[in-house]
Amino acid sequence: MADAAKDLASGTVGGAAQLIVGHPFDTIKVKLQSQPAPTPGQPPRYKGAIDAVKQTVAAEGPKGLYKGMGAPLATVAAFNAVLFTVRGQMETLLRSEPGAPLTISQQFVCGAGAGFAVSFLACPTELIKCRLQAQGGALTSTTSSVVAAVKYGGPMDVARHVLRSEGGARGLFKGLFPTLAREVPGNAMMFAAYEGFKRFLAGGSDTSSLGQGSLIMAGGVAGASFWGIVYPTDVVKSVLQVDDYKNPKYLGSMDAFRKILKAEGVKGLYKGFGPAMARSVPANAACFLAYEMTRSSLG
Repeated sequence: MADAAKDLASGTVGGAAQLIVGHPFDTIKVKLQSQPAPTPGQPPRYKGAIDAVKQTVAAEGPKGLYKGMGAPLATVAAFNAVLFTVRGQMETLLRSEPGAPLTISQQFVCGAGAGFAVSFLACPTELIKCRLQAQGGALTSTTSSVVAAVKYGGPMDVARHVLRSEGGARGLFKGLFPTLAREVPGNAMMFAAYEGFKRFLAGGSDTSSLGQGSLIMAGGVAGASFWGIVYPTDVVKSVLQVDDYKNPKYLGSMDAFRKILKAEGVKGLYKGFGPAMARSVPANAACFLAYEMTRSSLG
């Protein structure tokens, strides 16, 4: 089997593991990110991550934590196939000779290239996911445009509505700029941190002898590295993607950034950071472990 095919298959398995472990955390993150700023004297809809979990389970049951999973589940194969295959192909291009280990800076470049490629799949997928995740807890007040004005029946219903009423295919790519600003540096840091931590544990560039526990640790560190540097761009992406199309609150990425900063301060750019970090460690640990095990089994 060719290396690209092995990366494709292994990335698919890794992505499925990541999604199953991490989606409930992601749902809470999006709910916290997309809730409107409270009016003076009024408490926010969710007091924090635990409160968001309690309200979601009380209103929708445990299945509410998996709302919006259909969209990423339907595309997880393609998403991770692109991510790991592009990274693998860039590794091949940068190697001085077949089998030669890459430097950490070269791994950084490979991750950046993979992040760029995958952004064009991530943007429409996450728009659909965010609309479904946010609608259960969105406010219907006309004073805020960050609302779920339309109730969706599922991923395909969101896609149909956007294509019909929000500018066609262009509407599905709302939030592409902050998606790129998240995926390119985020994946660059994630893959560099993953390889760097594996070499630290192995005591050198040969990491083939590392056990599953070490791979889990490296994957967790990699996931934390991703969110540690790009989280504000994810907040901007989320509020843009759930913004009301007919009465938008935000005119673009920079406008959203400025308005969040003005209304809520720096902490507004880190809404949902706790659930995101709590998700990133086990979800990415599961992803990289599943990827490595599948890749190893394929030779």
